[in-house]
Amino acid sequence: MKPVLVSQRIDVWPDRNERRDALDQRLVAILAECGLLAVPVPNRPESLAALWWTVMPAGVVLSGGNDLRVQGGDTPERDATERALLDLAGGNTVPVLGICHGLQAIVDHFGGVLERIEGHVATRHPVAGELGAFEVNSYHNWGVRQLPPGLRALAQAPDGSIEALRHTELPVLAVMWHPEREAALAPHDRQLIERHFA
Repeated sequence: MKPVLVSQRIDVWPDRNERRDALDQRLVAILAECGLLAVPVPNRPESLAALWWTVMPAGVVLSGGNDLRVQGGDTPERDATERALLDLAGGNTVPVLGICHGLQAIVDHFGGVLERIEGHVATRHPVAGELGAFEVNSYHNWGVRQLPPGLRALAQAPDGSIEALRHTELPVLAVMWHPEREAALAPHDRQLIERHFA
């Protein structure tokens, strides 16, 4: 199996004075189905370089959860860790897959602007574009309608918001839906993941 570094959401437990890194076990499972070994990344950007050169990852996955600081989120250490992951991946031409929050982090990293989107939380809707036409789950309040230079849309929702994108030069791909939250890994998601990390 190929090792991939996977970013983690931060869950805050004020009553215990704890900030916990967390990763959905379903994401680990679907990555394994695609031949990828998930290596969780602690939200400590200062130790990321040592982890990177120890693991020598075949890819990076930016997982879902949390809002970015520019959206009012309160997990700056996650933002910093994911920016560093994107810098290392870009500098070493390592494939990156963003999932929901991960797509938002990629858009922000490359200079795009996110906006509030209505009707995309705890629902399903169709998407269509270069990737084909199919139905996806949806769990986000923030999205993007216009991409910065270097990113191009691969799929859109009926309201025009961008649901999947790719970098024009770097091996960076992102989707707004959560492949891990389906009852079984959808064929279009398996194909997308396996081809991207091939």
